[in-house]
Amino acid sequence: MNLIPSITFTLAPRIRRRFARSLAVGTLASLLVGQAAMADNPPPNIIIFYVDDLGWQDVQINDVDKPCPFETPNITKFAKAGMNFTQGYSPAPTCSPSRAGIITGQHPAKIGMTHVTLGRIEEGGKSERLVDPYLQDPLDLTLLTLADAMKANGYRTGHSGKWHVGLDASSYGFEVVNQERGPHRSMPDRTKGFATADDKKYPLSKEKYAPFSDKKPQGISYPYDEVTESALKFIGESGDKPFFLNLCHWMVHWPALTRNGELLEYYCDKMGQPFPPKPGDMTLPGQQNPYFASMVTTVDWSLGRLVDYLKKTDDPRQPGKKLIETTYIFFTSDNGGAEKRGKEILSDNAPLKYGKAHAEEGGIRVPMVISGPGIEAGSQFDGLVNQLDYFPTILKLTQSKIAPEDAKELSGLDISPVLKGESQKIVDAAGKERDHLFWHFPHGDEDSMRSAIRRGDFKLYKRHVPNDYELYQIYKDGKRNDYEEVKDLAKNPEYSDVVKRLSETLEAELAANHAEGPYLNPNYAEKTLPVAELGKVSFKANTRMARVNVKPDGPTIQQAYVIYCDAPVEGKKKGAKKKGRRSRQEKVPEDVAIPGMRSPANLLKEGKSANAKIPENIEYYRFMVIDSNNYAQYSEILQAK
Repeated sequence: MNLIPSITFTLAPRIRRRFARSLAVGTLASLLVGQAAMADNPPPNIIIFYVDDLGWQDVQINDVDKPCPFETPNITKFAKAGMNFTQGYSPAPTCSPSRAGIITGQHPAKIGMTHVTLGRIEEGGKSERLVDPYLQDPLDLTLLTLADAMKANGYRTGHSGKWHVGLDASSYGFEVVNQERGPHRSMPDRTKGFATADDKKYPLSKEKYAPFSDKKPQGISYPYDEVTESALKFIGESGDKPFFLNLCHWMVHWPALTRNGELLEYYCDKMGQPFPPKPGDMTLPGQQNPYFASMVTTVDWSLGRLVDYLKKTDDPRQPGKKLIETTYIFFTSDNGGAEKRGKEILSDNAPLKYGKAHAEEGGIRVPMVISGPGIEAGSQFDGLVNQLDYFPTILKLTQSKIAPEDAKELSGLDISPVLKGESQKIVDAAGKERDHLFWHFPHGDEDSMRSAIRRGDFKLYKRHVPNDYELYQIYKDGKRNDYEEVKDLAKNPEYSDVVKRLSETLEAELAANHAEGPYLNPNYAEKTLPVAELGKVSFKANTRMARVNVKPDGPTIQQAYVIYCDAPVEGKKKGAKKKGRRSRQEKVPEDVAIPGMRSPANLLKEGKSANAKIPENIEYYRFMVIDSNNYAQYSEILQAK
């Protein structure tokens, strides 16, 4: 097997203190001038409305082949008031990397967060040729975030809902944080126990909303939703400051449930199913799950609540204007739709191939609509757009400044000229038009471990086992051709030049972004290459230096890291940290070392040894070693004494 050796990412040297200092020194004059102008023309507010696992075909604005049975009247109305992006993509096919990408503006491969398995050691079994890379938990605290930038430019910053990149949102520039789940908490029995008008936690609203039916001609009530209400509270308390709100729903992620009995009954009736549903998995094919449908419509209701609030509320900074006139809303999902969970069928992304946790179209193409001042109502853009574009676009829309060295690190492009109808092209700072997007997902089984690139009508995949490529023509002359990705053209001589050009660009992007993994599995029963043999790890208490050696007659160390760990737990699978730890914590300083983090080790003796200093506050650690044959392995968890 001829695997191209992986290139391991290096933690970015940029730190927030440097950002704040460069901003203060380098742009103070321009900011002062800008503040004077703001008095007459206040900067717009920014809202990112982020849904979890909502597929491109789970809403009614992108109907292809069959109409979507899930009712999303508010999303449809919202699209008619803004710009719909028919080729909008998430940075990754799963949650954490997309969230990290959108908040840092940097590609998940570049920042070393390509999946949700944060702080988890993936040691493969005997039948697995490849293993996932280790992903640091939490997101690197030294990275500049969108919240940092907005806060430094005079914005009030708030986060409501799901976070899922480690620690708490308050450690990444958000001043007001509420990460509670609201009504999406688990239920003992999802077929009963629905919310009531006098429910202590989830009282039903007095107001009635869609859907309307013969049974409920006036509409239905919705349970109190803390994610939505805390977001509205944040907006209302922002006063005369512009605000940046990161509103991230826990829905429509598993568990598939609803506390809204009226809504569930509506969908059971619509889908010809009994109410209450029978206990057990919902296994009808396609989009026939009434629980999932109820979650989609609940998210739609939340967007409607938000937009209605903005329409009715005055902007205290601009007399005579409502907040809807001074606010940009970025609506999208963190990845493509989740089609199944165990035996339960949730939804169907057809005609797109696969779904969440796959780099195919069903896993990364997402609903995307942006509205706000200067955006033509009912407009549409059919070019390639990625959520990584949000960071530079928001900077431009708000005239916010960041240090030049930080701006150079951003992976996305400013799409504000497209939003304002000034251009149909997305270009970089040098005026070069965008011609591709790429993804890196070295996780899951061998077939899902893929990197991908879209350019023009084509999409190319790099399969890591075997080390070759697949090519599909998604469009032909800009029109739908192979959404289903069923006709592989990679071996067709007619397309050899396309494969060559796209593969070269993809490999260049992977190298430039220090894309890591997958690695060879040293436990694989049929491996053909030798594996470096780790020797005993030593530790010097007076210098706190730990050292690992490999046997001299085998492969050398190519890269090495030290991973900070929790104390090992008897009977538990080895890992860097206990699952779920630090999901809620107070703000953490950027220079602190905590379990889950990793740090590069120094290579010694031409790769026969590696050492690293263990921070004073870290009690346990382990080494990660990638040898010259690209095998990844880990030492035992050791105590720093």
